Amino acid sequence: MAITVKPFGEGASLYQLKNSRGVTVEISDLGGALVRVWTPGRDGALADIVLGYRDAAGYRARKGFFGLLIGRCCNRIGKGQFTLNGKVYQLACNEGGKNHLHGGISGFDQKLWKAEPSEQPGMQSLTLTTFSPDGEEGYPGGLDVRVTYTLNDENELKIHYEADCDADTLCNLTNHVYWNLAGHDSGGILHQELKLYADEFTEADAGSIPTGKILPVAGTPMDFRDFCKVGDRIGDDYEQLRFGHGYDHNWVLRKGAERLHPAADLYDPESGRLLSVWTTCPCVQFYAGNKLDGFQKGKDGCTYYAHAGLALETQFAPDAVNHPEFESPILYKGEHYDQITVYRFSVKE
Repeated sequence: MAITVKPFGEGASLYQLKNSRGVTVEISDLGGALVRVWTPGRDGALADIVLGYRDAAGYRARKGFFGLLIGRCCNRIGKGQFTLNGKVYQLACNEGGKNHLHGGISGFDQKLWKAEPSEQPGMQSLTLTTFSPDGEEGYPGGLDVRVTYTLNDENELKIHYEADCDADTLCNLTNHVYWNLAGHDSGGILHQELKLYADEFTEADAGSIPTGKILPVAGTPMDFRDFCKVGDRIGDDYEQLRFGHGYDHNWVLRKGAERLHPAADLYDPESGRLLSVWTTCPCVQFYAGNKLDGFQKGKDGCTYYAHAGLALETQFAPDAVNHPEFESPILYKGEHYDQITVYRFSVKE
């Protein structure tokens, strides 16, 4: 089945990938937006399980970052400042004037990427490329970026992030997709069950900037080492949950012998859909959609309110450049940035 393409508005296009088992993925070259993901449930019925907008105008409005590629550095940098090779860099504080968030005022999510679809037996791919010049959003060095989405017949969607720089810089790429395994228009994810492959999380202050402490999840509402409903403890009287208005934190993943390791499993008991996330990244940010407030109409006329979907952003830790105790997001000249995240779709009987 051939990859199809259609206009998406504002000069952007929408590419549809489909496998032999009925899983369908739609991706735009505007911001690399993952617009739709159709997967079957226990009864065989298909549902679109990601939050999103119906056209490019919704993604241009930049509310919620639904399904968008985030860079040059995802998540937050405290006070928008970091030091590299003895030089202090000041980035835009585009989160309430306090911190740098998701690449700045106009990050990778706002770029119109060059798109190249391709097909091989058992898989379809869309490769997106862009160039970020030296000084863009305040970051040093020119950065060539390549992101490849691949859907295969094993019901896996792989995102392969690659980048090369002509000077030392920061690089921390992710996709800010929001999942709701019952369907994007089903109302909420608090009843869905989450498992995180992490024994520790990074403590954050009231501005969601890590304090530098890496804390054990044991004995806290941050413990998702076994499946737990998202809503079971989200309202607990726990300082980290008060600061984040619920879950919006970074978990440090366990690593095994293999480069690709499990990050999270999400399960919807009603439909039977199971999402498994594997990654090469050291961390995952779990955000329960606490601040979604119906700010904009989504697809199919749907309005997304708090906890309509959740994000599982594979990444380096927030503000890692300012914390030598964390794995570093610095990409040195001559190095090749190479990270993979795989989403595996299945059904539990």
